[in-house]
Amino acid sequence: MRPLPPDRMVGWLATAGITLLAGVLRFWHLSQPHGKIFDEVYYANDAHKMLLNGVEPTKAGTSDGFVVHPPLGKWIIGLGEKMLGFNESGWRVMAAVFGTLTVLVLIRTARRMTGSTLLGCVAGLLLALDGLHLVFSRTALLDGFLTFFIVVAFACLIADRDDGRRRLADRLEDNTHDAGPGLGLRWWRLACAVSLGAACSVKWSGVFFVLLFPLLAFAWDVGARRTAGIQHPLTATFRRDVLPSLGMFVVLVPLVYTASWSGWFLSDNGWDRQYADVYNDHWPLVPDAIRSWLHYHRAILHFHMHLGDNPKDNHPYMSHPIGWLVLARPVAFFYSSPKGVAMGCHAVKGCSREVLGVGTPAIWWASIPALVLMGWYWISRRDWRAGAVLACFLFAFVPWIVSDINGRIMFNFYALPCLPFMILAITLVLGRVLGPADADDTRRTWGAVASGAYLLVVVLNFFYLYPVLVAKVISYDHWHHLMWLNNNWI
Repeated sequence: MRPLPPDRMVGWLATAGITLLAGVLRFWHLSQPHGKIFDEVYYANDAHKMLLNGVEPTKAGTSDGFVVHPPLGKWIIGLGEKMLGFNESGWRVMAAVFGTLTVLVLIRTARRMTGSTLLGCVAGLLLALDGLHLVFSRTALLDGFLTFFIVVAFACLIADRDDGRRRLADRLEDNTHDAGPGLGLRWWRLACAVSLGAACSVKWSGVFFVLLFPLLAFAWDVGARRTAGIQHPLTATFRRDVLPSLGMFVVLVPLVYTASWSGWFLSDNGWDRQYADVYNDHWPLVPDAIRSWLHYHRAILHFHMHLGDNPKDNHPYMSHPIGWLVLARPVAFFYSSPKGVAMGCHAVKGCSREVLGVGTPAIWWASIPALVLMGWYWISRRDWRAGAVLACFLFAFVPWIVSDINGRIMFNFYALPCLPFMILAITLVLGRVLGPADADDTRRTWGAVASGAYLLVVVLNFFYLYPVLVAKVISYDHWHHLMWLNNNWI
C-alpha cells in the first residue's frame, strides 16, 4: 500500500491552479469563430433537435435523421444550449467544462499513481497545453466527452486498486478463508463501470476500454492477494473477486448505455423507431421497440464498417493511424482569409484565421519514446503503472490500425483518447529523470533542470501554435510559417 503525498492542502491548491489555467484557455473567447465549424453542423443541430423533440426526428422518405453515434454526447451539448441558447457559446460551453474537468481528474490520477503532487501537476499542465485537446474543449464535437469519461473510468480503477488493497490489509487478521477475505462492494469499481457505460454512450469506441479495464482489475486483484501472502492467488481471485467484478461490468455498462437511448424509446419518430411494425419484423418474446433498436444498431455498425467503400466518401483530411502520433495530417476545423482593417487584418498580403486540430508537437513527439520506455519499465522492473499506461494506449490505438487495414476512413482526432495515457507515459519518464527522493543534490538538480527545460519547450511550443488553435487573425505569412509540415498541415 503506497501512501499518498502528505501535502493534501497544497495538493488541492496546486490542482486548482493548473485547472484554472486550463479553464481560462478553454473559455477565453469561446464563441470565436462564429458559426458552426467542422462537424458542429451535425452535433450542435442534433443536440438542438433533441432538446425540442427528445430525439433526432426522422423525415419520412429521406436519409435525414440517420444518426451514427449514441445520444449522450449530444445531450451534454444540448445542456449547454439549454443554459446559454442556440448559439456558439451554448453549443460549445459543455465541451469547455468537460475539457477542463479532464485536466483536473488527470492531475489527481497522476498524483495517486506517482505519489507526487509535482508530477500530478506536470500531467495536468501537459494536457492543459495540448493543442488538440484545447481545440476539442472549444468545439461541440463528441471526442472530448469520450476522453473525459475514459479518464474518469481509469481514475476510478486506480482508486479501486488502492481501496481494494486497503480493505484486504484491514481484513487479513480476522480472515479464516483460504482464499483470503472478501472485499465487499467495490464502490470505485462500480463508478468505473458506470463511466465506461457513459463513454460507450458517447461513441462506440469506448468499448475498447470495456474489454481492457476488467482485465486490469483482475490482474491487480491477483497481485494484491499474492502480496498478502495468500496461497494460490489466481484461484483465490477467481473465487473471491471475479464474479462480482464481472457482474458490475457486464450489467452496468449495457444498462447505462441503454438508458442513454431513453429519448429514442419514448419517441415515435426516431430513426427506425417503427421498423418492426412497418416491416412486420417481430421476434417472439422481444418487444417491438427492442427489435427496432437492434435493427438500428445493425445499420449503424454497417455504416462504420463500410465508411470508405465508396470513393465519394474520401475526405481531404483523412489520415492513417500510423501518422497520428507524428501529427502527419491534422484536420482543419475552420479557415478564412479576412482582408482589410475592418476584418482585423493589417497585412498587405492578406490574413488567415484557422482552427487546426493539431496536438502540441513537443508532447506528441516526446510520447513516442516515452511509450517505448513504458514497455521497458514494465518488463524489466515490473512497474504496474507503466504496464497500465501502455495497455490503455494500445487498446485505444491499435483497433484503429485494424480498421485502417479494412479501409475505413479515419481522422487524426480519433487518437484523442490516447492522449491522457501518452501524457502519463511522459510524466512517469519525467519522474525517473527527476530521480528518487533520496538521491543526492547533484542528481536531483540535473533532473530538475532537464525536466524543467522540457516543460519550458512545451509551453513555448503551445503558445507558438496558439493562433491557429483559436482562430486568431494573423498575417498570411505568419500562418504559413506555422504550417510546420507544409502541405500536410494545409
